[in-house]
Amino acid sequence: MIKKLNVFARDLNALLVFSVLYEERNLTRAAERLALSQPALSHRLNKLRQEFNDPLFVRAARGLTVTPTAETYAPSVQRLVRELEGLYQELGQSDFLQRTDKVTLYSTDLVEHILISELLGRTRQEAPNLQVALRDTHGKLPKEALQNGQCDIAIAGFFNDIPGGFYQQFLCSHAFVVLAHKENPRIKAGLNLEEYIACQHVIVTLSGALEGKVDEILKGLGKTRKVLAGYSSFLAPLDLLAQQKDLLFTCVKPVADIAVKRNNNFVYYDCPIALAKVDYVQIWHERTHQDPLRKWLRSVIKHIMTPP
Repeated sequence: MIKKLNVFARDLNALLVFSVLYEERNLTRAAERLALSQPALSHRLNKLRQEFNDPLFVRAARGLTVTPTAETYAPSVQRLVRELEGLYQELGQSDFLQRTDKVTLYSTDLVEHILISELLGRTRQEAPNLQVALRDTHGKLPKEALQNGQCDIAIAGFFNDIPGGFYQQFLCSHAFVVLAHKENPRIKAGLNLEEYIACQHVIVTLSGALEGKVDEILKGLGKTRKVLAGYSSFLAPLDLLAQQKDLLFTCVKPVADIAVKRNNNFVYYDCPIALAKVDYVQIWHERTHQDPLRKWLRSVIKHIMTPP
């Protein structure tokens, strides 16, 4: 059983140590997050073990494993840590925009193109000591990075089944169009389904598969298309389409808008296949939900990406 001690005699910093160790499951990473030496962290862990009368975190083949006691109390400890952090963040809200901090965004090249220029313009003016680091989502929700603090906000249009402990906010929806070269020899006037499947295609494939929703719909119609290549980038195919006039690229409309702005040889058509719009959302973890600087940044992102 846990020893009964007066709460005011306890070291509340120990709760933070518990929370970080539980999230990281690794002494080295936990020490870095807490700005402690490993001997100092080991000392605090020993005090935690005495208070809980349990080993709590035990060395394993890879990092640390948690005991049943640690698993039982972890939700309560993490909730208390968040509430304490939120309290002190609220006390300092008057000057939070002057904080020296770094925020890491996971997104895609398209989101970066749409968002970052205006976002950095705002941060330079209003939060001059804030740095923004950009990382690729690699086609999936960066769950662990959001949980352990390596990622603050993730933005994309392909996140599904958001787990508990995460928040999401709708930003905008984008429809699909078909991008083509104006001199595509197979397109006469407009773009019909037969002309569409007569062309070769490039696609964006986040999983490595060379078939997607378009191909599923075509199979239902008893038809197929030929996919030449699958890219991991939403903007990289534009260079190939500028050179190969007989290719098509089914993409969200902002990609086509960028292409037409860059090169007046591009044109885009309504997609001859009915495709659902892509809903873009921003995701964050409850560990950063109350932080005033990150709340402000999320509101700026919402303002930039949501059409008037």
